[in-house]
Amino acid sequence: MRRVAGVLACFLPIALAASNRCLAQAPDSAERSHIEDVLRGLNRGRGVGQVAISPDGRWLAWIEGGRGGGEIVAAPLDDLKQVQHITASKSDERCREGELAWEPDSKAIAFFSDCANPGEQDDLYLQPIGGTARRLTQLKGYEQAPAFSPDGRQIAFLYVEGATRPAGALAAMKPWSGVIGEDNIEVQRIAVAQADATEPVAPRQVSPANLHVYEFDWAPDSKALAYIAADPPGENNWWVAKLYVQGLDSAPQAILAPSDVTGPLHGLQIAVPRWSPDKKEIAFIGGLMSDQGSTGGDVWLVSAAGGEPRDLTAGRPTSPAWIEWDGNDHLYVSELAGGNSQLVRLHFKGNHVDPANPVNFESPLFSIPGSVGDGRLEMSLSSTANHSAFVFRASTFDHPMEIYEAMANRVMSSGLNGVVQLSHFNDGVEPAWGKSVSLSWKSDTFHVQGWLLLPKAYDPSKKYPLIVEVHGGPAAAVVARWGGGGGLSSTAFSALGYFVLEPNPRGSFGRGEEFTQANRKDFGYGDLRDILAGVDAVEAKYPIDPNRVGITGWSYGGFMTMFAVTQTQRFKAAVAGAGISDWLSYYGENSIDQWMIPYFGVSVYDDPAVYAKSSAINYIKQAHTPALVVVGDRDGECPAPQSFEFWHALRDEHVPTQLVVYPNEGHGFADPAHRRDVMDRTVEWFAHYLPPAP
Repeated sequence: MRRVAGVLACFLPIALAASNRCLAQAPDSAERSHIEDVLRGLNRGRGVGQVAISPDGRWLAWIEGGRGGGEIVAAPLDDLKQVQHITASKSDERCREGELAWEPDSKAIAFFSDCANPGEQDDLYLQPIGGTARRLTQLKGYEQAPAFSPDGRQIAFLYVEGATRPAGALAAMKPWSGVIGEDNIEVQRIAVAQADATEPVAPRQVSPANLHVYEFDWAPDSKALAYIAADPPGENNWWVAKLYVQGLDSAPQAILAPSDVTGPLHGLQIAVPRWSPDKKEIAFIGGLMSDQGSTGGDVWLVSAAGGEPRDLTAGRPTSPAWIEWDGNDHLYVSELAGGNSQLVRLHFKGNHVDPANPVNFESPLFSIPGSVGDGRLEMSLSSTANHSAFVFRASTFDHPMEIYEAMANRVMSSGLNGVVQLSHFNDGVEPAWGKSVSLSWKSDTFHVQGWLLLPKAYDPSKKYPLIVEVHGGPAAAVVARWGGGGGLSSTAFSALGYFVLEPNPRGSFGRGEEFTQANRKDFGYGDLRDILAGVDAVEAKYPIDPNRVGITGWSYGGFMTMFAVTQTQRFKAAVAGAGISDWLSYYGENSIDQWMIPYFGVSVYDDPAVYAKSSAINYIKQAHTPALVVVGDRDGECPAPQSFEFWHALRDEHVPTQLVVYPNEGHGFADPAHRRDVMDRTVEWFAHYLPPAP
């Protein structure tokens, strides 16, 4: 590609064709063929969408395919080749099926399937092991997260009746029309179906119509529910959600509101409610969280009757994401510790909510430098009823996804060698990218962790370009995992000959709450210092060409990309995905303004200065880095006008830039062709401004 002088502008607000490129000159055929070969090879190997061990520990069920649905199979745990198909299909026709839950007696599996209305509507089914599936519901809307009551008689799930889109802020927002904020509000409620239903019927909606529910848990006596909920609209108000308890035939009672409590939980977020076996207490995760579903914080405990909560993990330098009771005096905690995913067991005695009673932590059952989970919530694990075994899927940059088991009574060592590998779906599959390294470096008073991918076929005698990929959130973390799809992909960059640094700067999970909260009222400053210190650390150890360093990211990573190029000239090319250029205008444009208050302290109308100081647009005269900008036209989290504003300013400053708007896309792109197009354009942009080593 020839170097571009002046302005590159691609303005496609209504439609985009992947073949209609606005780059000055496409790669030649040989280069294009090489890029295509590399990108096609990224997702080699089989995936697992969800995995679940039966409560009695005798069976394993899993979904082959993605979280959105695939083929459900079950097999005896001691012989995974003896599979039985779990499906509502009565013929060879494939249905969209997923989200499974074991019956407490281990005799049947509940799951969602669209077999009754192919391609349109999912319903809840129940299939005994060795039997045929029975349809339980007649649904009209969006459904997720099935869970049996402890007595096995009922199945609760989250349900948006009449839904036009998936619940949550990641999906594409509906086109604006009517009375904004009042008309056509879609509320997610808890619905309950009877497990012994002989004919499909509409479910009973248990939670009230004026509360949007995000997560729930059955009481141990099957007569009540605990849940996290807020007033509608649900995509905006999760950040001010409360903890409720409700009998199935009574009104809900709010027992905890973070806005009302004193101490470190005040004004923060809560998730993953879990009722104790004796029904006296509810444990949950509480902390500073920027996105619903991206969970991290401390483990808290509150009486089921309400009262002051207790922080069980205060000062612990990790980020718990998921919890499960083991009797009344123990909790299993799945947490991120630096770059490792690990499972620990904590123990307390006496009055659990009394801070004077100590909490003891056992050694981790496992600590894996990669991603773990069973496919439900963040870092959730599937366990037997007696918690003697935990099953999950895991992968790293170097090892493709497989199913593993950790035994509670066995001393485990660290890494994948410390757990039992159950599946061998991907034996012999090798990565198409380079080796990975977990790095740590000092920045200000913090120790920062990040991942470095070396170029494929790395030759230490050559000089290489470096791409810094900043994660979204900011309350999230890069965790090593297999593969790479469309959009922004570190493994694709590595496979194409780049060093790739994925830092976890302050504001990230993995180092405890003090670290996660260290970027409050400081977006773009301390976290950028952490990132630049990471670049220094990489350049000190590896042959990096300082004139070929680029930066990219999506969401908060898109903001950091926009902001970074106004603060430093270290980066010679940038790709900003769904970014934020002006926090002041953003406050009035987005659909989720509640998330900003915990970070900025007050609204933009009360303290515009704290928003202005982190706005890239206010420093645009200092930007000289060629920047590609991409966004979805129905993004409610980081609306397209933020990308327009940044692109427009760069264009006026005669900085090479290009804006691509993708139709009918929200914050998380749904169309595979659009995700791939983002990857293609990103690769071409960096290949032009940061050519890899020959």
